[in-house]
Amino acid sequence: MQRREFITLLGGGAAVAWPLAARAQGAERVYRVGYLEGSSESGVSSLLAAFRQELHELGYVDGRNLVLDSRFADGKLDRFPSLAKELVELNPDVLFVVTTLATRAAQAATATIPIVFIGVGDPVGLGLVPNLARPGGNITGITNIAVELTGKRLELLKEIVPAASRIAVMVNPDAPIAAMQLRDAETAAQKLGVHIQPVLHIRNAGNLEGAFETAVRSGATAALRMVDFTERALRVETANLAMKHRMPVMYPFRENVDVGGLVSYGPNFSAQYRQAAIYVDKILKGAKPAALPVEQPTKFELIINLKTAKALGIEVPLSMLMRVDEVIE
Repeated sequence: MQRREFITLLGGGAAVAWPLAARAQGAERVYRVGYLEGSSESGVSSLLAAFRQELHELGYVDGRNLVLDSRFADGKLDRFPSLAKELVELNPDVLFVVTTLATRAAQAATATIPIVFIGVGDPVGLGLVPNLARPGGNITGITNIAVELTGKRLELLKEIVPAASRIAVMVNPDAPIAAMQLRDAETAAQKLGVHIQPVLHIRNAGNLEGAFETAVRSGATAALRMVDFTERALRVETANLAMKHRMPVMYPFRENVDVGGLVSYGPNFSAQYRQAAIYVDKILKGAKPAALPVEQPTKFELIINLKTAKALGIEVPLSMLMRVDEVIE
């Protein structure tokens, strides 16, 4: 399956200058969108391209009627508050933010500028919105329902590694939804008759090697990667170490499998960026965030890397191959 190619539009971290000729005509309004992201610019380039492309298809062109101000935390989560404040001071028409921590920073920075979020696992449980149907206030977006999918991922991992009776869990304990994901995993583990041990804390890259070593020593024969910021920031390192230690790992997003991970199940992140662009467009056209329901993902994908499976000595069940959305070879 070939990837869809996205048009990379002019723009980025700095505001795009409004052409003098267009200013003279004064015919078209220029909208300003602030974008707050925890990763590096290069780490999300393809996803941001999807957001830009959707806006382009909706009639927005950088340098003509759109300014996109981007801020990237580059993995330093303590930068979120200052970066959110920077964007608010630019007086954007709407803020587009990714992950729970970025959303909280944006909420703390403004109670009036509309905010559209993605990458939030449980916006109601986290107290970001009172309910999904009518979020109220100045915030809405698309949830990745990370908590609800934890049990399904464990179930699929057990299917691809049926002999696994002890499954390690990799999670950043500081993540806002870490405890909720662990509870969902425990419930699923009881039904499947497996033990989810050990629980490995991944706060930074320095924790990865030791985590895999601990998993192997404990007798775990597979691992479940939870959703948190470090999952996103350490995808390549995690996939490489999983191969080094011959540990089958179930991941939450296809981007992990693209860089060598074994298998993933979850929403299509690129599609969520496009959904966010549609919400940004609605708000720019006058819709109020309070009246826009928080949406769930529209597309879920089961992705398997057969090259990795072969290297790990895993024969993927035919029943799973028949349900897979994409096979990477």
